Amino acid sequence: MNDIARDLLAWYDLSARSLPWRGIRNAYATWVSETMLQQTRVETVKDYYARFLARFPDIASLAEAGEDEVLKLWEGLGYYSRARNLHRGARQVMAEHGGELPHTAAELRGIAGIGPYTAGAIASIAFGERAAALDGNVIRVTSRLMGIREDATAPSGRRRLEAAVLDMLPQERPGDFNQALMDLGSGICTPGTPDCDACPLQARCDAFAAGDAESLPNLPVKRPPKEELWDVLILRQGDRVLMRRRTERLLQGLWVFPMIERGAASGLAGRVRRLTGLRLRGLSPRGEARHVFTHKVWQMRLFDAGADGEAAAPWQWFTPEEMRALAIPAAMRAAREAALSPQRETEAAGEDVSHI
Repeated sequence: MNDIARDLLAWYDLSARSLPWRGIRNAYATWVSETMLQQTRVETVKDYYARFLARFPDIASLAEAGEDEVLKLWEGLGYYSRARNLHRGARQVMAEHGGELPHTAAELRGIAGIGPYTAGAIASIAFGERAAALDGNVIRVTSRLMGIREDATAPSGRRRLEAAVLDMLPQERPGDFNQALMDLGSGICTPGTPDCDACPLQARCDAFAAGDAESLPNLPVKRPPKEELWDVLILRQGDRVLMRRRTERLLQGLWVFPMIERGAASGLAGRVRRLTGLRLRGLSPRGEARHVFTHKVWQMRLFDAGADGEAAAPWQWFTPEEMRALAIPAAMRAAREAALSPQRETEAAGEDVSHI
């Protein structure tokens, strides 16, 4: 075993985080956990992981489920394409691999939604393959440790990072080594200023010796997220509220309320009618909400209103009980709470809302 692997694994044996998906050698559970952990905090994932495995304890049960149920169980975790890909991948594994995940990273990459990182994590953790698993933490640790200063997102930089991890990976315990890199990056070799005094690899770290650890990895400057302004309508007929299932790539398959982008020349009432086929009857503000996605921010004004007429497809009416069973994204959380709360008195029927 090389010196880096020996020192890092010795530290890991004493300092490893206690996580529910560790030490179980269950490829499916590793797949679920690593999918959930993509761009999501560990503490957030723990409860979702437990609920998901309680409902879908194996690949077969996940494959047999409907997409609506999978998305509902994922509700609030965000990045819903992960859930759809996990579901699609489970069906593919049942159809093409007899319900058993392939054992190598190369084969795993043929499963829907399993990219290089997830394939390497599953192969090394569940099957003991010497496969690199480059997440943000591993990229940061490896860039600093090996002094890789070129753009970590460029193909050449990515190849250097992967080669460096493969050089360090021991024949024994490659999964533990990958997880040790992740833990080191999460708790010690953090973004910005790392805690080099606590690092078990300080003496071997190129960036520590050069004094430029804070500047690594070399990543392109991110563009600030684009701000979008929306009016979100809680339209009611009796005790029912209007919603539709999104077909757009963002939040695809989830249920949302009518959304009107601000800034159009025509008034709100006219735009609502063109969108839904309904006539507004009174209108009252229900506050504001904000939701940050990776690449955009939704700034939302919420309105409550009665609605007359027949709703056009794909809009549907739902009672409060029916609404609770739908998979509704976190971006609509404030609107859902308003929709489920007692309806406020709207202003006089026929109020002119064209100025909004």
